[in-house]
Amino acid sequence: MTLMFPRLARNFIRNGYFPTDEPTLERALAALAPADGPMCILDPCAGEGVAIAEAAHALGREQVQAFAVEYDAERARHARQLVDRCIHGDLMDTLISRQSFGLLWLNPPYGDLSKDVNGNIGYQGQGRARLEKLFYQRALPLLQYGGVLIFIVPAYVLDAELVGWLTRHFADLRIYRAVETQFKQVVVFGRRVRQRDQASESAKAARGLLLKIGQGETQAEELPIEWPFLPYTVPVSPAEPEHFYRVTMEPEQFADEVGRLEGLWPALDTHLAAAQQSLRPPARALSHWHLALALAAGAISGAVTSRTGRVLVVKGDTHKEKTLQTEYTERDDGSVAETRILTDKFVPVIRAWDMTPGSPTRGEVLTIR
Repeated sequence: MTLMFPRLARNFIRNGYFPTDEPTLERALAALAPADGPMCILDPCAGEGVAIAEAAHALGREQVQAFAVEYDAERARHARQLVDRCIHGDLMDTLISRQSFGLLWLNPPYGDLSKDVNGNIGYQGQGRARLEKLFYQRALPLLQYGGVLIFIVPAYVLDAELVGWLTRHFADLRIYRAVETQFKQVVVFGRRVRQRDQASESAKAARGLLLKIGQGETQAEELPIEWPFLPYTVPVSPAEPEHFYRVTMEPEQFADEVGRLEGLWPALDTHLAAAQQSLRPPARALSHWHLALALAAGAISGAVTSRTGRVLVVKGDTHKEKTLQTEYTERDDGSVAETRILTDKFVPVIRAWDMTPGSPTRGEVLTIR
């Protein structure tokens, strides 16, 4: 089989990107066979989309819908030219229908997970927190039962926890060494089954082999040029995924909207819920003190034009702050008692959106205290 998308200069590492080498890709695809019907396949870490596009052609492009997710903007643009649907974004920031894909090609980012500012890492497990495990956890529910997994990771990632997941979730597990040995990758094949359908003896044998390879006690055989077993049949997908989109707005889409709206709402009254109704006038003219109090309480809001022509959209509010007062008292025995008194203080705050044409602060939100 000849690859339809030779990468040549594109086979490189950048920003944690480890694309599957061409010999490994070609030999792995030789282990697949198509079902007689429409299929949906997914690569949640698609890179430039070459691997999943090659898989679609190997299975029969006319009956395959290829889906991809890619974090890098440049690689996502390239992938969109090769697949049917591609999300530019983080897999953790997507909403994708579960059990919608007959093939999951998973070559995730490699590395340890880092903690955020709150000390969280977003990883649900007891073993070593790795990116490979995080992506496995997130992508597994997307594969339908009977679907095929092709999992490409460094061999040393196969610890007891990950091996336990694989042997519980998959049958017919086989593992081979990738042709390119620079990154110590192995290719794991499996067919997703329910745990109750898993054969205990075969699961134990697969677990032992995977653990030995992960611990470096033995080395996996190289992926064969000709697949020596019955191929893994990618099952028919019941329907295209109902949900396949990014939760947050894509950066390009957001930039387009900002450019179109110029950062301001075209229908200001509508968005600020300014009802077209006649307001009852006060009994007498409000003093400056009354105006300030009403603004701060949020009773008055809307567009205000000053005598100088400055246009502000104002909205008042009041929040509570605490003031600290410390008192020191000398006791009869000569010791000093410290008393701290916290007093609630209501602070009015008025926020104004500068809408003045030509103003250097146009579009900015100003705070008036």
